Amino acid sequence: MARPIWTGTLSFGLLNVPVSLMPGERKVDISFRMLDNRNKARVRYERVNAETGDEVPWKEIVKAFEYDKGSYVVLDPEDIKAAAPEGREAVEVEAFVPADAIGVEYYEKPYVLVPGKKAEKGYVLLRETLRETGRVGIARVVIRTREYLCAVMPHDDALLLMLLRYPQELVDTADYKIPEGKPSDYRVTAKELSMAKQLIESMAGEWEPSGYRDEFRERLQAVIEKRIKAEGVTAVDDDAAEAPADATTNVVDFMSLLEKSLKSRKRTPAKKKAASKKKKTVASKKKSSGRKRA
Repeated sequence: MARPIWTGTLSFGLLNVPVSLMPGERKVDISFRMLDNRNKARVRYERVNAETGDEVPWKEIVKAFEYDKGSYVVLDPEDIKAAAPEGREAVEVEAFVPADAIGVEYYEKPYVLVPGKKAEKGYVLLRETLRETGRVGIARVVIRTREYLCAVMPHDDALLLMLLRYPQELVDTADYKIPEGKPSDYRVTAKELSMAKQLIESMAGEWEPSGYRDEFRERLQAVIEKRIKAEGVTAVDDDAAEAPADATTNVVDFMSLLEKSLKSRKRTPAKKKAASKKKKTVASKKKSSGRKRA
């Protein structure tokens, strides 16, 4: 079984649900090693000084940012540590937005949120509420040393945590030469559009992910297995996976926490309303005093 990325809490309002963040994707790429063809020994990457050609020991390697071609500014470990986010183990939901409000270009990588021991009720409560309202939770999460923007959403019986790209990570399509305007501007005729629609309709079907396979990988895997059998070589890589430790939690009065969370959301508008009433009262008093003086 896969190991959790971290174990912490999923929080929204005053509710905290102990969860484990588990991988939501499986790497299936076939990776290769580089060997010396003469004796089949592994070829290592060496840390070599570009000017002297000498190997550089790890203790002499520093991180630097190239702010101009050939010009660098060296960063100390303390500088990087100061900029790194606090390693808090929590997914803190900041807002709930319509699921269809997030463009597909923002989605990056999936994780699965697994409830801790005795945390099933809060987990199911959030899952079903998101499903019925058609919303997803927008949150921030620190994974290792980087803070990510993420979306918490229901998927079957699970809650997925989907890492999101920040807007500055996306390329504006206006940066590229994209054909703008009407179809007629590009000599696309109504008949061509009609035929294209017919073609699309003739190829229409249901989305069945299981019907798609990485055929190149399968053929390459077959070649590798054939070569192993022919050369009589086998390799075993058996990494023992540790079972994740379940987080524990006490019985929680969810209704009470939900009511408190809703009340805390209502307090701010109430203050504004009271303040506006106060302003109106002061204004009316000024008007009445002005009339008396006149």
